[in-house]
Amino acid sequence: MGLRHQGRELALKALYQIDIRGGATRDDLVLFFESFPADDRARRFAIRLVEGVRAESEMLDRELAAALKHWSVKRLSRVDHNILRLALYELIRLDEIPARVTIDEAIELAKRYGDKDSGRFVNGVLDQVAERLHLKEKGRARGADKTE
Repeated sequence: MGLRHQGRELALKALYQIDIRGGATRDDLVLFFESFPADDRARRFAIRLVEGVRAESEMLDRELAAALKHWSVKRLSRVDHNILRLALYELIRLDEIPARVTIDEAIELAKRYGDKDSGRFVNGVLDQVAERLHLKEKGRARGADKTE
């Protein structure tokens, strides 16, 4: 399992816990990340994702709302919602990661942690957002990131 994949899983678990608890302090997050065995680089990536998603959650939810047809952000499962937020943050803000890698990783997280339809749903939403924001080609010239 790649370092970034491990970081994405940790970030998803942290964001899910934050949703359940209704929030978390920086100390809560440090304690959370220390409770899971992981490489320090994966933890740092997870913290970067969690902090980014938390800081930009309103913008991310607006982008999601624009992509959802006949559905609302509030109706999303917590797992799917957080996977989509993570992936959108990565698509929009982390230029070093190719769009295809971000989308593929989100689909894998959805298949593992979501319900039977989550993978297809996440793929469709992210594909639509990436197309609308002209991000589908992001990172293609550089090739796939080997640390995924």
